[in-house]
Amino acid sequence: MKRLDIILCSIGIACALSGCGQTVPVLTEEENEIITEYAVNLLLKYDKNYNSHLVDLSELEEETPVEPESETPDEEVPDESLPEESEKESDTEIIDATQEEEPEASSIEEFYGIEGFSFQYAGYDLVSEYPTMTEEPAEAFFAMEATPGMQLLIVKFHVINQNGTDSVLDTFQYGVKVKIAVNDENPKNALSTMLLNDLQSFNGTVEAYGQTELAAVIEVPAGTSVGNLSMVLKSDTDRVTLALQ
Repeated sequence: MKRLDIILCSIGIACALSGCGQTVPVLTEEENEIITEYAVNLLLKYDKNYNSHLVDLSELEEETPVEPESETPDEEVPDESLPEESEKESDTEIIDATQEEEPEASSIEEFYGIEGFSFQYAGYDLVSEYPTMTEEPAEAFFAMEATPGMQLLIVKFHVINQNGTDSVLDTFQYGVKVKIAVNDENPKNALSTMLLNDLQSFNGTVEAYGQTELAAVIEVPAGTSVGNLSMVLKSDTDRVTLALQ
């Protein structure tokens, strides 16, 4: 019976749409949608198999359809800068590991780069003149006196020729400047002298396995008590401080 009503209702709607004459009225698109929706709802109302539970269409409208991921994603251009940076860092680490600071020279001959000779600290003298005047002053090629209120500090070194033959030692050619520091005070430049045994300008022959005495001279206030004593050697490229006592 319900199915018959549905059929008759559908026929009635069709007749209403067609009218009495053969001319079909022209409807707007909105009017067609309203009539179609009404007819569908009317048919579904009497359908046993229709689930009448309401559905919140707003929730469905709010759900944004998820576009399927492309099976063949675009190939990403590799960032070539990252490998280069890592390579640079690794190269830097290798360079840093190989360029460790070389240990400072621990002796005079090592700083000068002199082979076959050994320099040994031999103490100091505090005097008013150097070298000490002898009975025959002509023997002293050059002598120096301290200025008033000062004393000469003579820092002495024994230089040993370790070669099996007589060898020439020339310290002047190295151009090394010598400074002496007393009691941890600022170091003073060794005086430039014409002494034949000046450490900075010596040029002479030392016998095989023999030795000679060289000296560095500075002035200090009279009455100075020497405690700590150190020597600074300085070239155009290097500098080292050696503790003497």
